[in-house]
Amino acid sequence: MKVDQYFQGQPCWAELGSMNIASSKAFYRGLFGWDIVDMPIPEGTYSMLTIADDDIGAMYQIPDEMAQNGETTQWTIYFAVENLDASLVDITGAGGTVIIGPHEVGEAGRMAVIKDPEGARFALWQANNHIGAKRAAEPHTMCWVELACRQPQQAKQFYSHVLGWQHRDSDMQRMTYTEWQVGSQDVGGMMAMTEEWGDMPAHWMLYFTVESCDDKAAQVNELGGKVCVPPTDIPNVGRFAVINDPDGGLFSIIELRMGV
Repeated sequence: MKVDQYFQGQPCWAELGSMNIASSKAFYRGLFGWDIVDMPIPEGTYSMLTIADDDIGAMYQIPDEMAQNGETTQWTIYFAVENLDASLVDITGAGGTVIIGPHEVGEAGRMAVIKDPEGARFALWQANNHIGAKRAAEPHTMCWVELACRQPQQAKQFYSHVLGWQHRDSDMQRMTYTEWQVGSQDVGGMMAMTEEWGDMPAHWMLYFTVESCDDKAAQVNELGGKVCVPPTDIPNVGRFAVINDPDGGLFSIIELRMGV
């Protein structure tokens, strides 16, 4: 499905910072069949991930300086905002931290990278000539974003203030699951991290839609990645797995079976 607009608070872009861009290109091209188009930028190359010539995300090589400061391969989720400067005032006022930006990205738009009060990282995007991902609701596109944190009440206050989200709690497999909403649309979720998570920090997880979770999980191993959580059913939703790419980038895949 083609996308031509995003509203305040909607997830709009997925970006992989990679410690080994050649390895990342081979893995994701093999797994999802994405075309990858390199674009020169002052810092090197920004590689667009495309489906039928439509941008759906991007990846870039993490510079040596950032790697020396502890940066690792990871996906970053962008949320659309109408006014970046006003949103950044809300961020700092609510206990978040601006770690990169704000800055212009050519004529595409303006961005900033944020850490929420618990340290989960995400980005904000005020579009100009580039809205973000131009396809959704089809295989190999981002379909869901999910916050794992230890202080869900604090997160509810923060994200409701910053992005205007509403939220709805429900019982799911003996735990409380929160769904984030923009208007009447569910755009993401949140779960509380328990002792079983160990010392893993709070983080945002993105999900890509696949036609067969089991087939893709098997393919992950063939391509040099690792299946961290094996294919697992979520009642009335679908079947998902958590994946590490060959360089440690964490993401999820999901085979949607709504109502089944």
